[in-house]
Amino acid sequence: MAQAVTRRMQVKTWVVGVLLAALIGIAPADSRAQDAAFRAEFPQTDFSKMSIDFDEIVTDGPRRDDIPPIHEPKFVAVAEADIGPQEPVIGIVINGDARAYPLRILLWHEIVNDVVGGVPVLVSYCPLCNSGVVFDRRLDGRVLKFGNTGRIRYFDMVMYDIETQSWWQQFLGEAIVGNLTGARLNPLPARLESVAAFRERAPQGKLLVPNDARIRPYGASPYVGFENETPRAVSGYGLPDGIRPLDRVVIVGKEAWPLAQVRSAGVVRVGDLEIRWTPGQNSIHDKRTIAQSRDVGNVVVQRGGVDVPYDVTFAFAHRAFNGMNAVIHQ
Repeated sequence: MAQAVTRRMQVKTWVVGVLLAALIGIAPADSRAQDAAFRAEFPQTDFSKMSIDFDEIVTDGPRRDDIPPIHEPKFVAVAEADIGPQEPVIGIVINGDARAYPLRILLWHEIVNDVVGGVPVLVSYCPLCNSGVVFDRRLDGRVLKFGNTGRIRYFDMVMYDIETQSWWQQFLGEAIVGNLTGARLNPLPARLESVAAFRERAPQGKLLVPNDARIRPYGASPYVGFENETPRAVSGYGLPDGIRPLDRVVIVGKEAWPLAQVRSAGVVRVGDLEIRWTPGQNSIHDKRTIAQSRDVGNVVVQRGGVDVPYDVTFAFAHRAFNGMNAVIHQ
């Protein structure tokens, strides 16, 4: 553990604070001081409305938009992209518009507000629980735009919308604090796949590139060996025997299948649901250079041959947000 902490301290960014907090099992700050800080940063948020216990919110270093969202994404043709073929991306195709969002960028920004095929989308990724979900930003006739509160809950990013400053749980796409409490965004089908896999299915597609390649060490990851650790904060979720908190699972709705099981089978079928695994995608939680990291493979989830929303997260997050009775098939 000490060696892992030493490695992470070599990364001189805000991420260090997040990871060290994760490794030592950070406790919430004094509630009165924390409440005052929240109100100062988010003066328009109605903190009298919430669906959670506010003590579950953890401030571990970053503040509002210290993890800067991308509001004006920049793209290049995927055929011309200078990126390792096995590096992971979140791939989206809507109305013929195909776009890929590399995790090498998302792990530093976590949020991209974009419009794909005429649909306003929120591309979200939380590296602490490995949750990458795409949502429709439209809600009750208006389009929301999202930023990052800098806080986490159960190791998952807490976002906010700029219009009402309500706070949202990234994993669920659900408002948990503020005027929109209880509202949910509609998840959209997207694939966690390699650059090569995206390029094969969308050769004319576009790939997100940094607006300024100098501001972060894109292509490098500060999460070296993270999935081999078991932070105290993620160890109390009553997982089935043989499933560790940081084992990857494929989540569809409130059901999940261990990635190792899907990998072993190649294809898992349940009724008209099909989960397929193929090799050729790097982890961001393994080596310093993502392109040299271990192969965790690609996952495609379809129902009746049509892509459906899914997530590939660490097992603890499935139980944390889908409930202790959330199913993990074995």
